[in-house]
Amino acid sequence: MAEVLLFHHAQGQTPGFLAFADELGASGHTVHTPDLYDGKTFAALDEGVGYAKQVGFDTILERGRLAAESLPNELVYGGFSLGVMPAQMLAQTRPGAEGALLFSAAFPTSEFGHPWPQGVPLQIHMMEDDEWVVGEDLEAARQLDETIESAELFLYPGDRHLFADNSLLDYDEKAAALLRERVLAFLNGIE
Repeated sequence: MAEVLLFHHAQGQTPGFLAFADELGASGHTVHTPDLYDGKTFAALDEGVGYAKQVGFDTILERGRLAAESLPNELVYGGFSLGVMPAQMLAQTRPGAEGALLFSAAFPTSEFGHPWPQGVPLQIHMMEDDEWVVGEDLEAARQLDETIESAELFLYPGDRHLFADNSLLDYDEKAAALLRERVLAFLNGIE
């Protein structure tokens, strides 16, 4: 069973984010869900992004790095949207990563100053017409998929951003079920 460090999206630790983590845990995986927002949650994505900008993206990254410090190096790093920043950064820069799960965002590897670690599997999940990812994020996701042998990019039909969070209006039950199935297969394959 895998040990996962899972970072929340810009709306914070919503009930749907925590439910997703609980589902992974119920399948036998150990899941850590650090709160990068000190307990704050936001009803609208724009409000959460505004808060992240106010706090500073470097601060969010540092909080993610600190959350990993007390955990073993052999982790799968996962993140939803904003949470992809610390997840991808740690997967690329912290030795021992066992995998990465990027939901609704992706960055070029150059963003974190290190190439993708050899042999570290990666899954990326996005909706193909999501206005938050069309452009840079989708391009980065495609580049990761093309250049990393162990990468898989899953594009779902639709335009919702946080489609796997069952507490938000963006929730898409069918796409979220397929995402969970693929994520559990990924985690079950981690040795």
